[in-house]
Formats: sequence, structure tokens, C-alpha cells
Amino acid sequence: MSKQIQAIRGMNDCLPGETAKWQWVEAALRDTVASYGYQEIRTPIVEMTGLFKRAIGEVTDIVEKEMYTFEDRNGDSLTLRPEGTASTVRAGNQHGLLYNQEQRLWYMGPMFRHERPQKGRYRQFHQFGVEVYGIGSADADAEVLMMSAQLWKRLGIDSQVRLELNTLGSSDERAAYRDALVAFLEQHKEALDEDSQRRMYSNPLRVLDSKDPQVQALLSDAPALMDHLGDDSRQHFDLLCELLDTAGIQYTVNPRLVRGLDYYNHTVFEWITDSLGSQGTVLAGGRYDGLVGQLGGKDTPAVGFASGIERLVLLLDTLGKFDALPAAVDCYVCAMGSGTMSSAMALAEQLRSDTTLKVMSHCGGGNFKKQMKRADKSGAAVALIIGEDELQQGVVTVKPLRGEGEQRQVSREELSQLLPSLVNA
Repeated sequence: MSKQIQAIRGMNDCLPGETAKWQWVEAALRDTVASYGYQEIRTPIVEMTGLFKRAIGEVTDIVEKEMYTFEDRNGDSLTLRPEGTASTVRAGNQHGLLYNQEQRLWYMGPMFRHERPQKGRYRQFHQFGVEVYGIGSADADAEVLMMSAQLWKRLGIDSQVRLELNTLGSSDERAAYRDALVAFLEQHKEALDEDSQRRMYSNPLRVLDSKDPQVQALLSDAPALMDHLGDDSRQHFDLLCELLDTAGIQYTVNPRLVRGLDYYNHTVFEWITDSLGSQGTVLAGGRYDGLVGQLGGKDTPAVGFASGIERLVLLLDTLGKFDALPAAVDCYVCAMGSGTMSSAMALAEQLRSDTTLKVMSHCGGGNFKKQMKRADKSGAAVALIIGEDELQQGVVTVKPLRGEGEQRQVSREELSQLLPSLVNA
């Protein structure tokens, strides 16, 4: 007997018992963005490696350690996309969607990073993201934050997440602050942990995000980014806060909040939960006005966010939000006796055409006990039974499988009208 082949570590199957949860979350995501008038964009999962090196930065952990990169038969270096924004910008530039235009886009699909798998973080993971192009004002930042707040309401977890907000200023202001921060860190190099020492020159703002308590204590005396902002950056951030206040969206300004990717400027934000331990960030994003130009297009302002669907599903499952999901099957149609199979299958087809009910037909034969066992296992609310007597009388026996309803016979003509109320009784 040959050895079974297993899935690659960190790349997981989503089995039928789980897919219903995913479908429910994905439907909420789609409904939310549709209510704001956003349009879907779909990009390839494989891109030229240079796209991500230019967008993300060659000295980031993603590019240095985590990308799945390989040469194809033509000798081109290709990479499985580690995030969605760079691909969206590439597509926008390539197809002329961005310059001097406004675009409100969203995407959903698999991403790939070679990092240590853990609960809520995998090597193949799925992201939902929103991108707004061509609007440089703070109202676009506010809109994507209002959209994310609306999403939490739709999912029923608005009381379980909190918003943290910061500004990185313009590229020039950020560069000036970077120099001041490096000078400060150099004076305290011996007190930094290994990661912070490594990032001190390559990506010093990430030191602000260090989880090391000793480093965080040291940073209380570090120069503040807010002190390096000009009037325009301050006005942008103040207007954003005013718009969120007016909308009733609560937030905390966190001066230590940065993003892991190089292309962010001005607004950055994270939605955080305390229900998942260390994997607390469930949605993050900000503004990245220089990225379109960095990837070969004309300078175009942009803002957006991304959320990991695995982590959303995990959070909702932890909070018991899937307990009331509807069953995969509403009705289970059984055929009992000689000559009933074709009539039973025709009935199931009729119900699928006339109603929105989910109808499963029994296949494979078997006695009454076997068919009822399958019907119960399907999760259906009712079994619809066509035996020889029912076939002769032109009726269907409706047998409740959940609750305390009573078995009854209904004419085939009336069944389509009566069945929805019987299923939901």
C-alpha cells in the first residue's frame, strides 16, 4: 500500500463542516462593500518577484524571509503573492484604471507567506481587502474606517474589537523622524533586543512596534513622530478624527502604531480584539499615496485595509457566532417502494425551481430506517416521503425531523406554497 500524501504544512484544507462558516463571513464581507458601492477586482496569485520587492521593500521580513519565490521554465523569477495591494496597483497601472480617476475596489483570495504556522496564521491564508484610489483627503480614510466598523456590526462583534489610530506624516516628515529615531536608538543600542537591533537601520519604525517590555520602556523617552509633522499632516489627521467622532466611532490614538510595509504614509490603523490572545489584530491598513508611482504609474493617492479571513472565522467561532447558522439542507426527499424514485426526484427538482429551499434527494436506495437516518444526518428540518400510497393519492408525507411538529400529508400542488412555513415552524 503506497504512503498517503499529506497537505503542505501551514496550507490547510477547509472541510464541509467549516465551509459554511467561511461562506457566511464572505457573504457579510461582500454585502458590506456592496452597500458602499465598491467593485471587485481579481488578480493572479502569481506575480513577477520584482513587484513585491519594489512595493514592500527589500529589507522587510516578508521579502527577505517569507516569500514563496521560484524560477519558471523561462528563467523568470515569480512569487506567490504575499499580500493584495501590490497586485491591485499593478493591475490598475497596467489597465489604465488609476491616473486622474477615482476607484473604489475590493478583493478576496489566497495569499502566501513562509512563516511558522500557528493558530490564526498560516502559510496559505486568505485576505479580504479594500482599496481607494484617486482621493487624497481624510474623508476617504474615514470612509474605509466607517466601512470596517459597519462590517463588525454585520458580524455581530462590534463590542469585541477596538480601533487604534496613528499618523506617519508625509514621506519627507517620516524620513526626518526616521533619522531622529535612529540617532536615539544608537545611544541605547545595548538595551535593544536582537530583532530591534537588526531593524534599527533597515526599518527603524518597526522598533516602535517591538513586543519586548524593556524596549517599550526605553521608547517612552524616544522622539515622537507627532513632533515632526507639518501643518498639512496635522490637519489631515485632525479632520479624520473629527469625522470619526461625528460618526460615533470610538478610537485610541496610539503613537507607537506603525505598519510593517514600507509604502504607508499619513493614516495607519488597526482593529484589535482581546479574544484571540497574541493574534489580536483582525484588520489593518492605512494610506499609501506613493505606492502607485513607486510601481511605475503616475502619482495617485490611495488608502485601504486588509483582513485575514482565517482570523475572522476563528474570532467568530471563539465567540459562538456560528451556533445559529442555518443547516445546509432544508428538506430531504425519500422514495419508498417500487416506481417511486423518478417521482421523488421530479418533486425535488420542482421544489428547487419553485422555492429557495435547499433540497437533497436520497440516492442509493435502502429501507425506511436507513433513509430516515440519512435524512436526520443531513440536518434537514423535514423529510418528504413518497411511497407507493402517496404516489397513488398524489400527496407527499411531510415528516418533521426537528422540534415537535406533527407528521402530515400535503398535496403535491400545495407543497411548494406550504413547505417554507413548515420548514421554519
